[in-house]
Amino acid sequence: MARPLRIEYDGAFYHVTSRGNERKAIFRDAADRESFLATLFQVAGRFHWICHAYCLMNNHYHLVIETPDGNLSKGMRQLNGVYTQAFNRRHRRGGHLFQGRFKGILVQKESHFLEVCRYVVLNPVRAKAVDHPRLWGVEQLPGN
Repeated sequence: MARPLRIEYDGAFYHVTSRGNERKAIFRDAADRESFLATLFQVAGRFHWICHAYCLMNNHYHLVIETPDGNLSKGMRQLNGVYTQAFNRRHRRGGHLFQGRFKGILVQKESHFLEVCRYVVLNPVRAKAVDHPRLWGVEQLPGN
């Protein structure tokens, strides 16, 4: 059975998530997180994305992305592909880093945008990794 087509159009808003293969870590340390953010910055520039919110957990990430040019799938292929190559090179490994396709949920700007942004930034609090979202950042890794 063919997978369903994604709804993509100019000016769309998405809540995007991607999880590590076998739920394994996609960020092992602060350098991995910085590498991902640098890649996201490059992809956002290339594809004219606007990133309204993000959260990098150990084994997955959340993004709230606006796509003025309706190009979510192309940009996500670049983001996950380039980051996977950098991660594999740095950690001397090969193979898939992410589990299947990314999840991209279309968000209605007027009714759900702020709620989705709130959900994304509160993810570490719901996971009981920190008591307040301001305590979660590039330098804040569980176990350190």
